Amino acid sequence: MAFVVTDNCLRCRFTNCVDVCPVDCFHGDQDMLYIDPEECIDCGACVPECPVEAIYDESQLPDDLVRWVEVNAAKARTTPTVTETQDPLPTAAARKKALGFG
Repeated sequence: MAFVVTDNCLRCRFTNCVDVCPVDCFHGDQDMLYIDPEECIDCGACVPECPVEAIYDESQLPDDLVRWVEVNAAKARTTPTVTETQDPLPTAAARKKALGFG
């Protein structure tokens, strides 16, 4: 099992989670982050750091988000590793508010 980034990250791309990750399991494209299930060590340190609650334990994913398991695995193979904090996307503040996170 691994942790999974879901669609709440889309158009946000906050990287607070990357700072606390003890391994290099985060990958990203221009829209969001993904977790490499081969690298994730299931520590869960990233979960409370996400300001839009986009990260779930794979075993606790709601049914409507299960597809993100495969999305993360596929995207992690084709996107660069993100190992340092980066600025969120310009759309992040509005997206965060739209999602109901202050």
